[in-house]
Amino acid sequence: MAKMSGKRAFLELLKAEEITLLFGNPGTTELPLMDALAVEEGLRYILALQEASVMAMADGYAQASGGLAFASLHVSPGLGNAMGMLYDATKAGSPILVTAGQHDQSFTVTEPILWGDLPRLARPLVKWAEEVRRVEDLPRLVRRAAKTALAPPTGPVFLSLPSDVLNAEIDFVPTKPSRVAPLFKGDPDAVKAAARILARAERPLLIAGDAVAKSRAFAEIVAFAELLAVPVYAEAIPNTASFPASHPLFRGAMTRLAPAIRAILERHDVLVSLGGDLFTMSLPSAVEPVPEGLPIVHLDTDPWELGKNYPEAAAILGDPKTTLPELCALIESERTAGERESARRRLAAEKEAAERAREALWAKAQEEAGLLPIRPLALLARVAKALPPETVVIDETISSGAGLRSFLKSDDPQSFFGVRGGGIGWGIPAAIGAKLALPDRPLVALVGDGSAMYTCQALWTAAHERVGVIVLILNNGGYRILKQRTNALRGFAQQSGRYVGMDLADPALDFVGLARAMGVEGRRITRLEELDAALLEALPRALRENRPFLFDVAVDGSFAPV
Repeated sequence: MAKMSGKRAFLELLKAEEITLLFGNPGTTELPLMDALAVEEGLRYILALQEASVMAMADGYAQASGGLAFASLHVSPGLGNAMGMLYDATKAGSPILVTAGQHDQSFTVTEPILWGDLPRLARPLVKWAEEVRRVEDLPRLVRRAAKTALAPPTGPVFLSLPSDVLNAEIDFVPTKPSRVAPLFKGDPDAVKAAARILARAERPLLIAGDAVAKSRAFAEIVAFAELLAVPVYAEAIPNTASFPASHPLFRGAMTRLAPAIRAILERHDVLVSLGGDLFTMSLPSAVEPVPEGLPIVHLDTDPWELGKNYPEAAAILGDPKTTLPELCALIESERTAGERESARRRLAAEKEAAERAREALWAKAQEEAGLLPIRPLALLARVAKALPPETVVIDETISSGAGLRSFLKSDDPQSFFGVRGGGIGWGIPAAIGAKLALPDRPLVALVGDGSAMYTCQALWTAAHERVGVIVLILNNGGYRILKQRTNALRGFAQQSGRYVGMDLADPALDFVGLARAMGVEGRRITRLEELDAALLEALPRALRENRPFLFDVAVDGSFAPV
């Protein structure tokens, strides 16, 4: 037992929870923490210039590392600044210990400047939130927070840290962290029910979700997909590589429009989801995406997602890595010889169909390669072809990303991360966090121009911390997705051709100048051939020299209704 201040004990607790990086933006209520860091050698503080960037960096780090991340915010306004990115982290299930400094409790009853009921503010967007009111409770609450963030389903948690607690003295006894084992098998009866349905299926379809990547279950899902002989789609808003993209059964990401989903599902007799979302829509529709009576088999680590929107024939609470082998064995034992032969024929047919679809997509990208301004599809194909197989891709392309997953060589669970919640501004800071988690892998972020302006100050952190990310801005000069959806209304804007508040022009955004002001080398790209040479030079330099690069790519801004 050692006598120490609460602030030093807090840092020791973080190290015990295997935290090594602190993402933060400090204010007066965080000064006890910053003072303790002045004599701390085992933790690295990553300074971001605004709390939204803090939060997205921690999110990117948590997703890429698979471990617990830490974010330090500044009282009520700091927590407010971070809310949009905290929403994304919650939707992604990112395990993050989020903290905010709080005023000394001796005068909070007077409601001092910047004060607020921080746990109450945070609760709608986290798994658990609390304020540490006594220094004696600090170890217990930090351990509880870490355990809760990492327990399935994973997600952010929040602690409010009053300055008097951090400055108080405590008799500190170091302890080992507690962890809830994340790999758990589904209920045997539910797994058997699923096996009976799937053994009889003649035209199944599989949606692969984030639970697969989080449990590192690529071998298991590939074996399952091949046994079932099933086309595989990533969920509609994929934020991980949930299935190896080069596998011949992979069909890319599912659409987010109900009529299009229904048109796909009507060709199948069973819908299977392995941790995949069923279904988050972009727009309302008079058409239900799931045909009435279609049997659904759903395996997930989050009970809330099971049967949330549609009745399910088999709803299994379990982890893919531990549950899929048993499910595969039961399907095989349930099948007749005729059903096995039918599955073998279907497997060959599905692989051939997927290959034809992939070839058609590449051919379309090639057709558009000579057009100017650069077409997004041609750009994504060219980027994917140029990247080494071990590259990590961060995706916040929003309206320009169609086809990306089909082009990429994202064949491992840490190779791709996308914005899950839809709150824009995530891409650049998330790329920095992911690169800090995976320093030995090339990392490229694809980010829309509108999204980039939400958290452009993150570029300074990349330069300051020597983080070798490569950022490609897909610059179409406006909020293209909003124009698409406004056009779909068939109203005044479509008739007049005038879209209010949706153009980023007069003046045009100078991303190269912005990058240079932040200490990042930038270059404007107007032709695909220029990008080839630029990437060829930047990829090895970013790895070798630990320096960031930004390319401002002029892409076509035309749009059609969605």
